[in-house]
Amino acid sequence: MGEAVVGDELPKEQFESESKSDSLLKELNEIRRRRTDGERQSMFTKKENPVLLMGVAYGILYGALILSMSSGLFGQSTSLDHSASTTFLDIGDECEEIDDEPWILIFPNDDEEQFSLNAYNLPAGVAILEYNIEEQGTSEHSPPTQVKRVLDDEVNRASVKADYSTLDEGTYDITLTVVLYNNSDDADNNANITILLSNSLEFELDIGTKGGILPFIGGEEHREVRITDSGARSCWSVQELGNWGYILLVAELGGGRETAMLAGGAAGIPAWWMAFNSLSLSVFSLLIAYPLMYKVYHQEADDILSRNHIIRLVEDIITRCERRLGIVVDNDLAKIEPRDLSIDIMVPYKNTENTLTDSKSIRDEILKEVLEEFALFRVFKPVQLTVRTIGSGQAIDFDSGVGVGVGDRDDESPPENYASFFEELHSLSRIEDEVRDSLDLFFVRDKTLELQNAVITSDDRIVFVSVIFKPTTRLAFFRFKRQASEVEDELRNYISERNQDILTSQELIVKARNQVSTLSDRSGAGRVESKGDKDERIAAVARQDGFGGRMLQTKLLGDILSTVEYTANEKREMINKWGFWGLIVFVWIPFMASGVLVGAMLGLLSRMKFMRVLLATMIGGFIASITWAYTAEGIIKIMHKYKLEAVIPIMIIVFILGAMLHIRSTKIRRQTELFEDTLLDNFHNDIKEKYGS
Repeated sequence: MGEAVVGDELPKEQFESESKSDSLLKELNEIRRRRTDGERQSMFTKKENPVLLMGVAYGILYGALILSMSSGLFGQSTSLDHSASTTFLDIGDECEEIDDEPWILIFPNDDEEQFSLNAYNLPAGVAILEYNIEEQGTSEHSPPTQVKRVLDDEVNRASVKADYSTLDEGTYDITLTVVLYNNSDDADNNANITILLSNSLEFELDIGTKGGILPFIGGEEHREVRITDSGARSCWSVQELGNWGYILLVAELGGGRETAMLAGGAAGIPAWWMAFNSLSLSVFSLLIAYPLMYKVYHQEADDILSRNHIIRLVEDIITRCERRLGIVVDNDLAKIEPRDLSIDIMVPYKNTENTLTDSKSIRDEILKEVLEEFALFRVFKPVQLTVRTIGSGQAIDFDSGVGVGVGDRDDESPPENYASFFEELHSLSRIEDEVRDSLDLFFVRDKTLELQNAVITSDDRIVFVSVIFKPTTRLAFFRFKRQASEVEDELRNYISERNQDILTSQELIVKARNQVSTLSDRSGAGRVESKGDKDERIAAVARQDGFGGRMLQTKLLGDILSTVEYTANEKREMINKWGFWGLIVFVWIPFMASGVLVGAMLGLLSRMKFMRVLLATMIGGFIASITWAYTAEGIIKIMHKYKLEAVIPIMIIVFILGAMLHIRSTKIRRQTELFEDTLLDNFHNDIKEKYGS
């Protein structure tokens, strides 16, 4: 009955608005209860935590493997590569093992225009090295050149140089034959041969210029060798594979999967080893980053705050801060706008006689409460809060105390007489002197703090103390843990105890600010972004608890995560349309901004199930690593065939620069969109129209 009367008395629009507001409040309280209960669950009841532990374990195993291989713990054995070359993992011929058996290596040195011909793992004795270079398609045969080398137990290698500086352009075969005898007599008599080795390779010889100002212009004549058929490749040792594991890892992190594969392919790294390293990096980054992103972005459907929820939540926070800070907010001009990239909040307020802090501190206080609530409701969009004073009280100087305790009053008429005020001047002056003495004594006793500035003002109602302090602790930015609020409490208690006989009817209010504190410290923000230059606008993100949350909110990882999120939002429509299979293709197809991390973010934003996202990105990453590893080998062969080796380093540089430029351009586009000032301009224009300033 009572409710009906209230409803009849209220205008229809106001009644519907209050009913809707109450329903939003009930929903917020229910979500708050579920969020609070959910924090008490065991870590193993959340499916992302075991996956995260698997990622850490795999990363440790992979790092230990590469470290032990490159350190020579497994020796110089080539059995690993040889075993892989006999399986489907290696699409080429079986490689030649070079463990303890004698073997031959022939390679050109273009700078000296000579071939280096080497025989390894030879026992003691006398080695006769016989080599010859013959042009294909000619009937003329030059006699081979012989060189004798004496070997002992410490020298197990014989080598010789073959000059090609006098050859013309063409296709040639170079052959090296090694005959080993027990001693010089046997070598002279060609008797008691212990080892007979022979190897050859085919090469093309081009004559060009080198050292000119421009390509093909000036410079000296220079011969360049291109190996066209070297026979079966030599197996890579475990240590060499380990060393290249580091190189491939750095190349993929710096320029993407394509860069790593081209660099490895140009060096002749087996495709199976390139695929393993690329896949390992994908597995490690996915199993680590995806669960962390899931913790940040995933919410159950019933717990996601709608636009109206966010607006109501912020309105309640502003109302609470309005009462506590002694300000009056102009609700007609205030704006709360949830956007795709941020939540923009604009608060115009008037100072009153109860306002005891400046606009910067008021912004910090409001932002702190907003971010604390957003952290509870898992709203991790950047918050842009603009706070502006309006009205006649906006000129109050809180640093000097001029105007404090005046502000805007409902009754603007001047007081009728000042007799009582003048009677109290002497008493107030004495109180301020005593408080100042207590303040000085406090900072003399506390050696960890240094007083930078202090303002003390009083009237018949309050004694206001504003303090700016600086920690004296070395490396205070990292080591000083006391919050400004803690210093405020200590100061208030100390001054009250020493002056309790004179502070009888007045309220003591203490405000303290750390001179070296940051906005993150004062507002409790997990991460703060700024546009830079002279633009003072900032975007603050709610703090995340736990080691993983703090790691994601470091500047480096925070910038990466926000850029990944922005990129995923741009591709979101495709995944919403094609789902699981579209996500696999997106991760697989090589183009800028694809990959397992962006794919995982896409799946999260499209609200796909946790395991489906993990499976799709894992499959896409696996196919991409395999495809690129074995394609790179073919690309290198084609380039050798058509004499395009010089293009390989250019392609690697292009991929690296392309990746860097793409990341940079994406970051700039995101920041431009994040700090677009249309709403802020309208806000300031509305204030100017209403208040004329």
